[in-house]
Amino acid sequence: MLQNEIAISVQGLKKSYKDISVLTGVDFEVKAGSIFALLGSNGAGKTTIVKILSTLIKQDSGNVTVNGFDVLLKPNNVRQSISLTGQFAAVDEVLTGRENVVMIARLRHLNDPHQVADDLLKRIGLSDAANRRASTYSGGMRRRLDIAMSLVGKSQLVFLDEPTSGLDPEARIEVWKIVKELADGGTTIFLTTQYLDEAEQLADRIAILHGGKIIVSGTLTELKKQFPPARVEYIEKQPTLEEIFLAIIGKKNEN
Repeated sequence: MLQNEIAISVQGLKKSYKDISVLTGVDFEVKAGSIFALLGSNGAGKTTIVKILSTLIKQDSGNVTVNGFDVLLKPNNVRQSISLTGQFAAVDEVLTGRENVVMIARLRHLNDPHQVADDLLKRIGLSDAANRRASTYSGGMRRRLDIAMSLVGKSQLVFLDEPTSGLDPEARIEVWKIVKELADGGTTIFLTTQYLDEAEQLADRIAILHGGKIIVSGTLTELKKQFPPARVEYIEKQPTLEEIFLAIIGKKNEN
């Protein structure tokens, strides 16, 4: 799929649960090879959109295509071309990190699943913990393992539904690096997040979901133009808590 092709096309998407309307007419497109961030508060419908795009649930109405396939007419084709990492790490805690990745590689019928696992675990920095049970992993390690499992098979499109929720600042930055590497390699990333700095750091385009619709969409620069210019004040810049935390952690690691 070429960079200028459309990986996701959504037109007039609607979805209700019983008498509650969640999506009331959503429209957007995602270019292949880009990072698209969907922002919204809790309950806005971000996860519902991800579930529809990944064929886990069906829309009430609207046209939705993923990697050129209609999600209703060709769901199997859609599933074969995507990977999904949900809000909670879906790892088997009884298995080791390596065994989790090997299992997915076998399910995808890949050649040499053990080599695939070793390569991915090295890529995400879990080689040293590969033979430990996932139950012993920290939250950040489980999330990285979950992402590694979603990368098995080199899918064209990866859905990351709030991938850094609950992670500490250091683990969040590690996940950001993985996302950027994926996009640099041509993978399309669909990211949902509540962290504005996350979208600011990663996304090529940002959309805000509110009231069941996309109320604004564009690049960060385009979104900034919709607001009045900030008043300039000259003050001494103080380090943020995140900068202090990472600096201290860095010094501890060096020692």
